[in-house]
Amino acid sequence: MQSWQMQNAKARFSELVKHAAQEGPKDITLHGKSVAVVLSRELFDRLSGNEQSLVEFMRASPLAGHDEIAFERDRGPGSLPREITF
Repeated sequence: MQSWQMQNAKARFSELVKHAAQEGPKDITLHGKSVAVVLSRELFDRLSGNEQSLVEFMRASPLAGHDEIAFERDRGPGSLPREITF
C-alpha cells in the first residue's frame, strides 16, 4: 500500500482520492506513523458489508421465518432472571 505524508495528502487531496479509487487504498502517515487509510467507496462498502440492506440481511438469516425463538438470559449477577421469547 502506498503511503502519503499528511502534509502531502492535504495539499493534493483530490489526487489522493482519485488514486485510491483507481489503484487501491492509500496509507496516510503523520510523523512516520500510520494514522488513516483512504479507500474507494466501493471497497469500503464491500468491506463493511453495506452491499445489502438490514432488511435483506435479516431475511437471509437461518432463523428467518421461525415464529418462536427463545433466548435464555445470563443468570449471573446483574442480569434479570427471565427468558425472552420472540
